[in-house]
Amino acid sequence: MLKEALKWRLEYKPEAICWEDIVHEAETGKIYRADYCDKYGRTVLVMRPGFQNTNSTKGQIKYLVYCMENAILNLAADQEQMVWLIDFQGWTMGSVSVKATRETAHVLQDYYPERLALGILYNPPRIFESFWKIVKPFLEHKTYKKVKFVYSDDIESQKVITDNFDMDKLELAFGGRNPVGFDINQYAERMKEDDKKMSAFLTSGTFLKSVHQRSESLVAEPQSEEALSESSSSGNELKEKLSCKTNVATKTENKPDVIQISESV
Repeated sequence: MLKEALKWRLEYKPEAICWEDIVHEAETGKIYRADYCDKYGRTVLVMRPGFQNTNSTKGQIKYLVYCMENAILNLAADQEQMVWLIDFQGWTMGSVSVKATRETAHVLQDYYPERLALGILYNPPRIFESFWKIVKPFLEHKTYKKVKFVYSDDIESQKVITDNFDMDKLELAFGGRNPVGFDINQYAERMKEDDKKMSAFLTSGTFLKSVHQRSESLVAEPQSEEALSESSSSGNELKEKLSCKTNVATKTENKPDVIQISESV
């Protein structure tokens, strides 16, 4: 999984996606990073599949990847997972395609493993139960065990919300007391600032160090000499490609920074 995830990152270049690339996907607020965290300091992504505004699976996945990268960028230092709040306002069976759902599950599970701490499905309509039966086989067991169904008229299920969120910060749509909703103009400014943070992150050398540290933590079994040799060769190629992508992402030629990054691996 680690090898495939790194290969995907080299080819897809998720960290190089910027706000201007996906702004048309974001207009309705179908996915956005909330300006609050849960009680444990985890980043919160709000998803409203009923607000789907495009037909391109490729474009939808690109926006999802941008949102995931942004959520990870804003994780607290002691956190590696996030929370998804999924609001079913306006949702119908025609809101999403099985193809897009399958591709979404593939990207999230294979390329962002263990990033989900909790997924809350808020007020899903009864018809969603049929859709859930279609989606469930695409999900790993430990993934769908993290998904909780919450209903505004079910006090018992509401405990998932109250146990994890400060109700003064949580939006009204999820039973909270925060009246501020999604505003595309304000959100655009936040994302543009985050794009600057991402560029600074990529040129600081911290990016490659974090990749190296996460790789070490995920590799549990000892490798043969042949595997280690292949890993070293892949590592050198990774350094070169990521250095090149750093220049693309920042749209500047800053050779000292690139050298610094290469030496930090």
